[in-house]
Amino acid sequence: MTRIKVYDPPLCCSTGVCGPEVDEGLVAFAADAAWAMRKGVLLDRFNLARQPMAFAEEPLVREMLEGHGPEALPVILVDGAVVLHGRYPTRAELAQWAGIALPPSRALPLASA
Repeated sequence: MTRIKVYDPPLCCSTGVCGPEVDEGLVAFAADAAWAMRKGVLLDRFNLARQPMAFAEEPLVREMLEGHGPEALPVILVDGAVVLHGRYPTRAELAQWAGIALPPSRALPLASA
């Protein structure tokens, strides 16, 4: 089973609906992450403000922060490898990494030959 780990920037909540402004990207990712977990994906999220040791204990995340600074966040690991940083993945990316089929309207476009 694929394991996805998301290392979030410091957030007051993981949904994007707290604070003075709603973060639409974070709202979409929270929904996509919940969808992936309902499909059986092992997905863990770590918040820098609440779980700093998770960041310190993961060498790849430490390297990303040392090399790119806080702009590297979020850092996404899939089965222990960095697959994305600096933005949240789409539902299509989550599905691709986890081997989950999407309805045709949500599938990734095919590469041209």
